[in-house]
Amino acid sequence: MTDERKELILRLLAERLSLRAIARVTGVSRSWLQAFVNTVYQDETPWEPGPVNTQEGEIVVEADELWSYVGNKREPWWIWVALNARTRQVVGMAAGDRSEQTAQCLWDALPQAYRDRAIVATDFHAPYRAVIPEDRHAAAGKDAGLTAHIERFWCTLRQRCGRLVRKTLSFSKKWENHIGALWYFIRLYNKSRS
Repeated sequence: MTDERKELILRLLAERLSLRAIARVTGVSRSWLQAFVNTVYQDETPWEPGPVNTQEGEIVVEADELWSYVGNKREPWWIWVALNARTRQVVGMAAGDRSEQTAQCLWDALPQAYRDRAIVATDFHAPYRAVIPEDRHAAAGKDAGLTAHIERFWCTLRQRCGRLVRKTLSFSKKWENHIGALWYFIRLYNKSRS
């Protein structure tokens, strides 16, 4: 396999294409492509967003969650993301259910500078209130605009990741690939925002 073809495949992974479509476009077998993608996504762990910008003064982070599923549609998995409101970079991600435990995972995923200084804007979902210190938490409805940037990020994510489209047939069969694909996209997204 040539380096040029691998680079093309890496670029196509960031578009809303199924693996079958990428295999057709690049002329590789589906089994080779799946093994290559598994390796790429495995390299996306540990679950860290990569370098993030921390600016002087007040830092505002917007946090929200988005449903997704792995394997089938019977049990949704939730993706929790924290986004720096000024830089629009993703600064933390967690995945799981909509419980306080997953909210704690998101809080723990934030770099220490954000946990120490940031004001975290969320909706009124109760687990946020239980995990984020009261003096660091700002809860409001969507109409207040405090979470407008993260809501826009969800639109971008759905446009670029076929597995997150509302009525998709392209979905992850393995949890590891689901998380790997999300981190892969987030790293590319953060790079474009720096």
